[in-house]
Amino acid sequence: MASEAATAQSNPVKRPPPKKKKERILGLPPDRLSDDHIWTRRDFFSLTGWAMFLGSLSVGGIGFLRFMFPRVLFEPDPTFKAGFPNEYPPGTVSEKYIPSQRVWIANLPEEGGLVAISAICTHLGCTPRWLASEEKYKCPCHGSGFTKEGINFEGPAPRPLERWKIGLAEDGQILIDKSKKYLSEKGEWGKPGSYLPV
Repeated sequence: MASEAATAQSNPVKRPPPKKKKERILGLPPDRLSDDHIWTRRDFFSLTGWAMFLGSLSVGGIGFLRFMFPRVLFEPDPTFKAGFPNEYPPGTVSEKYIPSQRVWIANLPEEGGLVAISAICTHLGCTPRWLASEEKYKCPCHGSGFTKEGINFEGPAPRPLERWKIGLAEDGQILIDKSKKYLSEKGEWGKPGSYLPV
């Protein structure tokens, strides 16, 4: 016995060095860490799934916010003021509002007074020109011609020019409303609103 104790003291048992604790990387528990990789396949698919879920929520949220703000087309006001009646002598046609409104304002005593004639050809929608020397509207696209009153008499235009509602505003200026039109073929040119007595 004494000899065995002496042998044990002379040859101490070598114990393996204690294992180092694995450090936590990116919040993963030590038991899920691999010595060769940062993420396991399970971690990769888990994070990918969360990323897809959060991406879907983001897209849905953006779509919902877009739904809360629908697309609305804001059209310009169809009415406009065109000065005072005395600015349009009898028998004349004014092209002042052709560039901005595509409207002629004509003072036609035989038609009852001032009329607002649409400068849109009834053939294919081109803008005719007023030829003062010939007293007619002539469409440059296909040659349609209209009298001073807007009646079609030559070319392919199938019907007369349209007229817009015309009246007086509270301040005495001419008020033209392009949301209301009057058609000759329906017998509407003589109706109130189709002309302004002066």
